[in-house]
Amino acid sequence: MREKFSRRRLPHWDLPGATYFITTCLLGSIPAQGLVEIERFRSSLERQPKPAGLSAEDWKATQWKQVFAKHDDWLDRWPAVRHLEDSRLAEEVEKSLKHFAGECYDLIAWVVMPSHYHWVFRPLDEWVRSLGPAADERSPRQRIQHSVNRHSALECNKLLGETGGFWQRESYDHCVRDEDELERIVAYVHGNPVVPGLVERAEEYR
Repeated sequence: MREKFSRRRLPHWDLPGATYFITTCLLGSIPAQGLVEIERFRSSLERQPKPAGLSAEDWKATQWKQVFAKHDDWLDRWPAVRHLEDSRLAEEVEKSLKHFAGECYDLIAWVVMPSHYHWVFRPLDEWVRSLGPAADERSPRQRIQHSVNRHSALECNKLLGETGGFWQRESYDHCVRDEDELERIVAYVHGNPVVPGLVERAEEYR
């Protein structure tokens, strides 16, 4: 596969051999006030000039982290939808994350929160090569995310007795830059339930 950048509301980078940190939210999980605040914050950041001594790539990464932090704070503290508090639904998400682990990707870390889930994974080289030229048309990351979200949405909607949208259409995705960043992200994922007070220690979470 080749390097690929795309953008709808959020930017999406795909890189050969990359490890990805993904956050996927329930549809409607951030209330209107939060969406307005996040968008204002994002717009103000984009208008700021790049700080001296910082590369364009590092500035983009800094902006992404700041917007993500604002987004995740709303998800942790004031979510409008909390379907995944139901352990049955949370288990379906976990099953979906694990289903193709070891076959299509290495599943490095994950946590299912009441309104969203975080996960870290790396597409397996052998599986990426098996895609051939199709990997350039629809990236391995996109294929993996689509599979997980489609299956988990179907199963969760069955349990809820509902149809239609379950996840937001776009996820926050970030290419992990190096091993140090990977360690920080994994620690963040595992420690996330402590932030809103769901548990006192990360190892206590389900």
